[in-house]
Amino acid sequence: MKFETFKRQQLQDPAVKAEYDLLTPQYELIRQIIKLRQEQHLTQKALAEKTGIAQSAISRFESGNHNPSLEFLQRLELGLGKSVYVELR
Repeated sequence: MKFETFKRQQLQDPAVKAEYDLLTPQYELIRQIIKLRQEQHLTQKALAEKTGIAQSAISRFESGNHNPSLEFLQRLELGLGKSVYVELR
């Protein structure tokens, strides 16, 4: 079975869908940070040096194993030359 088929089947379960929806913003943020870092040809180590964040913390964040603080994100924004905006909808 292909992953997309499995995912579609699982998301029919309301409990799975609710959990998936809760995690979507976190993983979208991770994808954006990785994309920006790669577009700037920065390794995790180079980004760590620019931000003063440990490379291991950046790795944990990018793998989804670290829930970042606003301060963490602000340090990343400075290192990437971008701005972080938080919006409640």
